[in-house]
Amino acid sequence: MRRNYTKGPSHVPTTSQEKERIARAALARLMEPQDSVGLALVRAVGAIDALGVATGELGTGPTLEQEISELLMDEGGPATWPGLAASLRRWAPRVADLAPERDMETMRRLGGRVIVPGDELWPAQLADLGLQEPLCLWWRGNEQPFPTARQAVALVGSRDSTSYGASVTGDFAYTLAQRGYTVVSGGAYGIDAHAHRGALSGGSADIPTIAVMAGGVDRFYPSGNEELLRAVSTQGAVIAEVPPGSAPTRYRFLQRNRLIAAIASVTVVVEARWRSGALNTAHHAETLGRAVAAVPGSVHSANSAGCHRLLRDGGAVCVTDAGEIAELAGAMGDMDGGEKESPPAVHDGLCLEDLILLDALPLRSASSVEKLTVVAGLSPDAVRAGLARLNALGLATSDRGTWKRAKNA
Repeated sequence: MRRNYTKGPSHVPTTSQEKERIARAALARLMEPQDSVGLALVRAVGAIDALGVATGELGTGPTLEQEISELLMDEGGPATWPGLAASLRRWAPRVADLAPERDMETMRRLGGRVIVPGDELWPAQLADLGLQEPLCLWWRGNEQPFPTARQAVALVGSRDSTSYGASVTGDFAYTLAQRGYTVVSGGAYGIDAHAHRGALSGGSADIPTIAVMAGGVDRFYPSGNEELLRAVSTQGAVIAEVPPGSAPTRYRFLQRNRLIAAIASVTVVVEARWRSGALNTAHHAETLGRAVAAVPGSVHSANSAGCHRLLRDGGAVCVTDAGEIAELAGAMGDMDGGEKESPPAVHDGLCLEDLILLDALPLRSASSVEKLTVVAGLSPDAVRAGLARLNALGLATSDRGTWKRAKNA
């Protein structure tokens, strides 16, 4: 019996874009993320006919297989593959469960939507993924323009973050959000959660933060972050490439990392162990030509081993504040060109002898010229001349022939 995927009890699409949406929603349940053969099939014949082929309604032939082979090779895939018949057998067990209208109705009940390439809301930067661009996105949140890559920064890291990682992430996210950036992360415990919280607190953009999920957006995962993710869906956006009801499997966690990397212009790894999923996200970002940054930590902290690995191997730029991250993303809003906002130090411009003498001056008790010659290792004449210069600059004060450092020094 021929299955009809373009009709439903409450919604009958009347445009080609809506038929495309229905087909892509069905294919998203039929195929796993990054199913290269399935995505090549869609690229070759379009989503509607691809659904017909994948469900056995439309036949195949050597011409189609050749076209898929060429697409796979163009994307750096294998020169040989098992053939379309093998994929059809792989997809067959899921065909009976296809109900795209039901899935789309679930999204409508949640106040969400399904967006596909060609929609005004579709993030254009996902095209950089090439053949690995998702079939569709299941979006739970307010309908707002999606940020461009230049407007988004990804903050990722360990689930078992330290207090140091939590503090750094919160500061980064809050400041970036205040500057108008959208903070992107994965909704998990640890660094992800701190990134979302900081962005929600400081957000000034229409979408202050985006959580990219590995499972369906109908269920907030992990459950301990339900309240946080609900706030993200209310003030920002929770998105996934898998339909409602999909379980967040380990494979899907790894696949969603490419979306985090593609959405943002910069991926910042705040804390990561030697083998961490955050490093996988960084790898995707590097492959896409996006900027990768890492935060240095204690050499004794296993949670920073992955960050130090990125820095040592030259795959990441060292960042220590939000200004440096914004510089990587490009000047925006109230940015002043990316320079760190710090006033000049009072000792800037001092010669080497005066710097040594300034260090030798005590803060509380005063010291004689003779004693300063010993501590600084300078001649009496050099000490006297240096004290005069430091005094003129307000860096040293005299009290009855003895000297000490001024409070502002």
